[in-house]
Amino acid sequence: MAALDEDTINRWIVPFLSKGKRRPRLHAAPSEIVSAILYRLKTGCQWRELPLKEFFQGQGLSWQGVYHHFQEWINDGSFRRAWVCLLKRHRRLVNLSSVQLGGSQTVCNNRGECIGYQARKAARTCNSLFLADDTGTLLACSCPAAGNHHDAFEIEQAFGELTQMLSEAGLAVEGLFLNADAGFDSQEFRSICSSYKVEANIAFNPRNGTMGEEYVYFDQQLYKRRNVVEQACAWLDSFKALLVRFETKASKWRALQLLALTVLFARKIKRWEKL
Repeated sequence: MAALDEDTINRWIVPFLSKGKRRPRLHAAPSEIVSAILYRLKTGCQWRELPLKEFFQGQGLSWQGVYHHFQEWINDGSFRRAWVCLLKRHRRLVNLSSVQLGGSQTVCNNRGECIGYQARKAARTCNSLFLADDTGTLLACSCPAAGNHHDAFEIEQAFGELTQMLSEAGLAVEGLFLNADAGFDSQEFRSICSSYKVEANIAFNPRNGTMGEEYVYFDQQLYKRRNVVEQACAWLDSFKALLVRFETKASKWRALQLLALTVLFARKIKRWEKL
């Protein structure tokens, strides 16, 4: 079950992985190690259950070795760098006529960083924010927050992470039209959008009371585009390791999400190249 073929991995992921000068010689090609990591992402299997013979013909790394490289590439930012560079090189495929902001709750089976009890799901969860373009292509994800908080919790930091990723990929933030649901309806978030010169199209939350006499921009037709971010987040469910969180470290969880974004966008590139 290959998430990406070897040529695609060598083209869009391997060049951005760190190769430390003091690191011992790899007993397997980087593409083989990445394939094993993607297998875990796609199937959700335990690290110790990786079919090593399938990837290394019995002469490569142990599962501990694969996990070691996964951890090393997280620590030095390799997976984030690979995603940002891939997005930057193919930003012409991104449609920024509007962007969609959405949150995704994930049940967590272990305790760990950025995990909290969510009464609505009756489980420990974490919540990540995502930005998608007008067609539903996921562009950025934030670090997770504990599930006992609402979507707009520490929104300044989370939105800063999202916009920083766009900027690094060469995508202009200023002038964007942003759709967000009523969970983000707050004066704080509207002010943050204004500071970034982003036109916020946020559904009104009746829990906040009446809107008063102050004019608040809202385009109902534009807001209908927001459903594409929900569909995009549903595509992430095809990666079984993202259905339920077992990682205790937030950095590992976000690395898996970035890898999923990389896989989905690399597939889009391949479809575009065939046209």
